[in-house]
Amino acid sequence: MRALLAGARKKERALIDLARRLVLAESPSDNKEGVDACMNLAAAHAKTLGGRVKLHAQRAFGNILEVRFGPRTRSSAAKPVLLLGHLDTVWPVGTLKTMPCKISKGRLWGPGTLDMKAGIAMALTAVEILAEAGALHREIILLLNSDEEVGSPVSRPITARIASACSAVYVLEPAQGLAYKTARKGTGDWRIEIEGVAAHAGVDFEKGTSAIRELARVVETVSGWTRLERGITVSVGIAGGGTKTNVIPAKAWAEVDVRIARKADGPRIERQFASLQAADKRCFLTVTGGINRPPMERTRATVKLFQRSRALAREIGFDLGEAATGGASDGNFTSAIGVPTLDGMGAVGEGAHAHHESVLIEHLAPRTALIAGMLIE
Repeated sequence: MRALLAGARKKERALIDLARRLVLAESPSDNKEGVDACMNLAAAHAKTLGGRVKLHAQRAFGNILEVRFGPRTRSSAAKPVLLLGHLDTVWPVGTLKTMPCKISKGRLWGPGTLDMKAGIAMALTAVEILAEAGALHREIILLLNSDEEVGSPVSRPITARIASACSAVYVLEPAQGLAYKTARKGTGDWRIEIEGVAAHAGVDFEKGTSAIRELARVVETVSGWTRLERGITVSVGIAGGGTKTNVIPAKAWAEVDVRIARKADGPRIERQFASLQAADKRCFLTVTGGINRPPMERTRATVKLFQRSRALAREIGFDLGEAATGGASDGNFTSAIGVPTLDGMGAVGEGAHAHHESVLIEHLAPRTALIAGMLIE
């Protein structure tokens, strides 16, 4: 591990340069051209490391990048390990004008630095270190998705198929503080639309039926499904309705975020939404949505991976913590199909999805060495 750390420190400047080039290639999820350009940059770098590149072409989203390093897996050989990440971001093209990519105060700043382009640069650097040391003894797969920030609608089946052939999945999402993540909540999204009866608020008040009033009742109902002791939260994040103050509102709507800690709670919460009914029988409800990502539950296999990573971290002088989070990642999918999954193996920093997004440079080399160590069997 000390040799891996020394190698990571020697490559720190090149790692930062790669991360900067990825950040400068702005890649919002809804901009296929931008995401594809960023994918091509990563693919070109992977080829210089001897990677076998495959692009999964997409129409509505950016292409998905699959790169394989090391010996090709044979039926009698050890299963490969999957390094999982995404190159799409939440930031629109042009954000660099107000959030420039720069180094200042010991940090690398810019849109997508923490979530999660620095993590991808770390993984590629870890592979490079192993390749130069002649330590790529098993096949390593790097899968970079293009739609993670919008729910992974096209990449999910590709992720599941590739992960199912792997012994473990290491997710390059940002660390939780300084910790790796062994559990994540699952996510669900619902939209509730209510149709009432419009009427003049002064002349024909009694002839109208307020969709907004009915929505208020619905908001109270679904919010009451929160069970903090079970890790279930139901939050109405956006709502609207009505046209004018002197009109009884005929339409109202709300969008709801749901988080669950246990897979078993998914079907139950889905049944609750399906059973929603209007208290005022003159109103009509339409409910759409469902569970998008199953939870990544803390399993024995994942804990075993974490314990190994903690032991390796101690060899290079730092204590690695363990954390759970309410946020979801593509690691939720791989964990749900039974593949041991360790998350939060990317950069340390703060401000993901915020204007102060940044990465702490001091942690790049040690955590890159740790990724390299976890790739050695």
